Amino acid sequence: MIDAFAKDNLHGRLRRDREALLWKLDGLSEYDARRPLTATGTNLLGLVKHMAGVEARYFGEVFDRPSPEPLPRWQDHDGSDLWATEDETRDQIVESYRHTWEHSDATINELPLDAPGHVPWWPEPYSHTNLFAIMVHVLGETNRHAGHADILREGVDGRTGMRPEHETQIDQEARAAYRAKIEQAARSVASARA
Repeated sequence: MIDAFAKDNLHGRLRRDREALLWKLDGLSEYDARRPLTATGTNLLGLVKHMAGVEARYFGEVFDRPSPEPLPRWQDHDGSDLWATEDETRDQIVESYRHTWEHSDATINELPLDAPGHVPWWPEPYSHTNLFAIMVHVLGETNRHAGHADILREGVDGRTGMRPEHETQIDQEARAAYRAKIEQAARSVASARA
């Protein structure tokens, strides 16, 4: 009974957070979806591309259920899984992510939580795992990168929220006043302790 509840709960949260990550691309120009927004080059479309590879490998290779689609290069020294090349379209990357969901969902639906898996890129003894641990791991990765996307999108145009129904109209004046209040508190503490 608890296994079914845990599996459904984790799977539901994974579905929700996948959509949240994709929503961060809505309404952006090609440039804003692709441009590096941090010193390390992190960008919104690259996060989606990366998560497609993460899910395909964890819910595919780990359970000997290889992805039916070719996988993007992953964790290469050049970081090519974290940005969209000039010949990759946004639609291709989003479609690849959505196809990966189908494959991942099939793995989740068909295997029990204690189904054994092997993560060859994890050190021993952790490389021998199960579906439950992988679901928790991938949910954590998805949350982490959706959080990155939240911050990046806020920096591009001020849009915040996890899903469209949580988005509110941005009151620029109130937001600036709130930020100024936090800045003042930080400066006050810093000068008092200097």
